[in-house]
Amino acid sequence: MTTLAMQPAVSRRQVWSAVGSMALCVAMLIASEFMPVSLLTPIAADLHASQGMAGQAISISGLFAVVTSLLIASIAGRFNRRHVLMALTGMMLASLLLIAEASSFVVLMVARALLGCVIGGFWSLATATIMRLVPEDDVPKALGLMFMGNAMATAFAAPIGSYLGGIIGWRGVFWALAPIVVINLLWQWARLPSMPPQAANPVGKLLGLLKRRNVVFAMLGVMLTFAGAFATFTYLRPFLESYTRVNVAQLSLLLLALGLAGFIGTHGATALLKRYLYGLLWSLPLALAVVTLGLVALGHWFWGVAAVLFAWGAINSAIPVAWSTWLAKGIRDEPESGGGLMVAAIQLSIMLGAELGGVLLDHVSIVAPLFGGTALLVLAVLIIGNGSRLKPQE
Repeated sequence: MTTLAMQPAVSRRQVWSAVGSMALCVAMLIASEFMPVSLLTPIAADLHASQGMAGQAISISGLFAVVTSLLIASIAGRFNRRHVLMALTGMMLASLLLIAEASSFVVLMVARALLGCVIGGFWSLATATIMRLVPEDDVPKALGLMFMGNAMATAFAAPIGSYLGGIIGWRGVFWALAPIVVINLLWQWARLPSMPPQAANPVGKLLGLLKRRNVVFAMLGVMLTFAGAFATFTYLRPFLESYTRVNVAQLSLLLLALGLAGFIGTHGATALLKRYLYGLLWSLPLALAVVTLGLVALGHWFWGVAAVLFAWGAINSAIPVAWSTWLAKGIRDEPESGGGLMVAAIQLSIMLGAELGGVLLDHVSIVAPLFGGTALLVLAVLIIGNGSRLKPQE
């Protein structure tokens, strides 16, 4: 794959600025996708829905992300990649405006469906786009920069959303995100170089990857891991409010601790991945399962919950870094199709995990989503085994 950084017409500064614009887009996507987690209670009250129903705003975006991730490679290959990325950013802006003005639960779900299309499209194309922008030796560095946008959004979106939601209301929070997305769109327009169309990847090629034994086990492992994490994560606010009995200020502090831990998890995983990739793929979900049970055990003690949530955030943030690295090794010959398949698996698991957690919350108890998430994480460990099943056959 010829990189634009090697072409004289595109300066190195422009290339890295383009990567920076993608990092900001990641940050806004993560903030937009998971902001309802920190605003679940007021959203449910305002739109006259149960908290379990409001949590489905997470799942509906996952459903549309799954469909888009399976189709985007064959569609995007016909257009200039610069225009595709800018169109996706414009769709994110439209989604935020719809959410901010949602007059009913149905409108909220439509807006989240639109956001799901952006999520599926962007993440499916992200790794392959980075590979087109920078030389091969700089790909890990560029991916690290892009994931820094993920860590930043994870660290600050939830606590800031929770805090601002108490001041300007949950609608005001989404209005506040819109100008940042406009800036991101202008940055992309100024710095993303032209990336001419390439041969489209048919859906059949993407699904054909499932004929590989290591890919099948990896996708099962990915789905169970992310479903387990999101069965818990989606309903952390109701758990903390009802079980730990925190106020808004304490909730914001706990969510900040959860997010800041993401920097440690991302950095730690990056440092260990070269030597311990396959060990991390099974040990991270196991550790997350143990820590999730720790939340229940220490749930009535504020400082105990704070410490456990910090550990939860560090472990959880390391998981996507590990699986993205596996993607580069396990499906190195088909990065774009592999990326679409991986995103479809992750988004489907987010949808199912949030759905399971919502049902458990509404019909069993406030701690049931945590136990359900733990069970899925343990199943992930059993599927992954010692990691040998995930290695590509030579």
